[in-house]
Amino acid sequence: MTLPDFLTQDEFGAIRLSGHRIGLEHLLHFYKEGYSPEMLWSEYPSLPLALIHKVIVFYLENQAEVDGYLANVEREVAKARSSPRSGPDVEELRRRLASLSKAQGA
Repeated sequence: MTLPDFLTQDEFGAIRLSGHRIGLEHLLHFYKEGYSPEMLWSEYPSLPLALIHKVIVFYLENQAEVDGYLANVEREVAKARSSPRSGPDVEELRRRLASLSKAQGA
């Protein structure tokens, strides 16, 4: 999919609004829930209303491709949520505690 200048794809494949940390999926989530451009603007007041309109037009003109991207994002989020996170083991926690105690002069 060819992105217009107001959308940027990062090295991980995430599409964001250029100059913002807001992902395309965030804005479109609410749009697909029935939010109007003005309602989206109230959720994301840092975005110019004209930009919100541009994003919606882009979505409507590229709906099949964007919906494919959104489905992929949803799969990745579900996968990340279902995967257990491995935390530090007991030895690592002890090492961190000792390092912290030493740094605090205890």
